[in-house]
Amino acid sequence: MSYSLLTETESFLKAPLKHFIAGQWTSSVASENFIDVIDPSSGQKLVSVVSGDSKDVDLAVGAADAAFQSWSEITADERAELLSKLANKLEEKLDVLAQLESLDVGKAIVNASGFDIPFGIECVRYYANLATQANYEHALEIDGMEARVHRAPYGVCGFIFPWNFPFDLLMWNIMPALAAGNTVVLKPAELTPLTSLYVCQLASEVGIPDGVINAVVGTGRAVGSAIVEHPKVRRMSFTGSSSVGKQIAAMCGERPIPCKIELGGKGAAVVFDDADINNAAEQLAGAITLNTGQVCCTATRWIIHEKVYEEFLSKVTSILKATQIGPGLAEETQMGPVVSQVQKDTVLGYLDKGLNDGATLLYQGDANVSGAYEKGFYVAPYLLGGSADNVCFKEEIFGPSAYLVKFSTEEEALSLVNSLDYGLANSVFSQDLTRCNRIAEKMISGNSWINAHNVFAYGLPYGGVNKSGLGGGVNSPETFYDYLRPLTVARPIA
Repeated sequence: MSYSLLTETESFLKAPLKHFIAGQWTSSVASENFIDVIDPSSGQKLVSVVSGDSKDVDLAVGAADAAFQSWSEITADERAELLSKLANKLEEKLDVLAQLESLDVGKAIVNASGFDIPFGIECVRYYANLATQANYEHALEIDGMEARVHRAPYGVCGFIFPWNFPFDLLMWNIMPALAAGNTVVLKPAELTPLTSLYVCQLASEVGIPDGVINAVVGTGRAVGSAIVEHPKVRRMSFTGSSSVGKQIAAMCGERPIPCKIELGGKGAAVVFDDADINNAAEQLAGAITLNTGQVCCTATRWIIHEKVYEEFLSKVTSILKATQIGPGLAEETQMGPVVSQVQKDTVLGYLDKGLNDGATLLYQGDANVSGAYEKGFYVAPYLLGGSADNVCFKEEIFGPSAYLVKFSTEEEALSLVNSLDYGLANSVFSQDLTRCNRIAEKMISGNSWINAHNVFAYGLPYGGVNKSGLGGGVNSPETFYDYLRPLTVARPIA
């Protein structure tokens, strides 16, 4: 397996990377610390990036605050035109973005170039178009007064997002805010900052004003907390683990400012005895191999009708055995490594926990990758089965694994689905669409998918409930309106 980097990709990775503040590459104010960005496919260093702290956040928020008035006062059409120029530039640089994303996360280049980057670019155009059609004024029919609700941007909005889909999460988070007239300060995951910083550079090149988009790299403790607590940040969005999300929600509540938190999941897929078993096996094998299972909404609890359990297991195992594991940038790779050694240890640790907790090992693949990539963070898919009391049925693993449980009745299946406090995304597989819709409505989650899993489209709301999220979702008009504060204007009429 081999690959070559584009000249522009190599150029971007040559020198230590800095924060992007007020349209400039900026060293940390008081720190000379750097973070090494590691290629998960080889375990080798890609580049160093400066590690910031609260002083850098203060500088970034100051730049965003200074840029807010002019950015918010230009027309929605003017903002949309600039964002459309950015979308065109991103499309022009799609191959560079795909390589950076694949190098950063370890994901298969076929996924990065075929889905992740194009889908993120579509997000820019979606919100640019929505901004020109949005209703910023809403008249109120109230006796004795002239009244309306005016929608206005908040100001500086803060964003913290994780390492599994850096480019798409950047787009999903900041684009509705920018289109609505806000300015942004973002903290990409320190493990995977490359595409976020490259997008900042491209935004500047197409004429998005200095200070509208600012990026500070660093740890959650040093940079993330400083963004949440900064008095000029008017709205927060966090994507990540449920435990950290609860802390951020509490911090926002203390101020108080509105926050949106998109958190973890432990998705379930119910496969009935009349399901298209080939489709179910393909969908669910694809769910745990996509991005090496590092997908918060993926299905990792497979609840299979006892009549088709063995048939399903045979077919899904066959698909997993044929999955090509290798370095992300190799064209033949279908599943790359996990993002870090820590994540590899976590995923394999859950395999041991599950077996010690009484699970049966149903399948484990071969993750050996030789040569220059043998030190990469590879984990083969594995399947466990057994009791729903097992730790691997209950806890989010974030790797290429699933836990299988048999069921016999519809009620039993629903009880298993709704037995956890998570509520992000589930799916149901059956040729009886009446039953599918009935089950979908009874699943406690933000998203229920029928005869498919991981279903995304702009205009299709996506969000979670309970431990999986709070405060609105992404990818829909509702997301855009989240970044406009309602202002009531009223005049008594004699």
